[in-house]
Amino acid sequence: MEWDDAFRDFCKGLEAGVLPDGASSDPKPVVMCGDFNVAHEEIDLANPASNHMNAGFTDDERNKMTELLSDGFTDSFRYLHQDKKDAYSWWSYFAKSRERNIGWRIDYFLVSDILQPRIKAAEIHSSILGSDHCPVELDIEI
Repeated sequence: MEWDDAFRDFCKGLEAGVLPDGASSDPKPVVMCGDFNVAHEEIDLANPASNHMNAGFTDDERNKMTELLSDGFTDSFRYLHQDKKDAYSWWSYFAKSRERNIGWRIDYFLVSDILQPRIKAAEIHSSILGSDHCPVELDIEI
């Protein structure tokens, strides 16, 4: 949980124009992308009830994601697809999970709230194979 706090502070610092070395720059919005290893809401995984205490879906992890989003960042996919179900970016190799679409959405593009109106598309490319994850895409006007 300490890492989550440090990461949030780092991103807020970048927005404010504070570089990692403490130097100043112009404030600028932040775009972050990657495997955040947390399914934020129940809609973000196939079996929330049976995974509630598992890593990636604990209350502590989900609360840290909520804090990050509440502190001025937008989940670009949920911004455009609020109620879209069965949209996952990771599947276990166990029991043909991908073939059965028993997955988790743990890969995100998060953007500073100021960029929210510039989000044009956010997609999950589940048909692209090659890993236990699939690509996620953000189309944004900068």
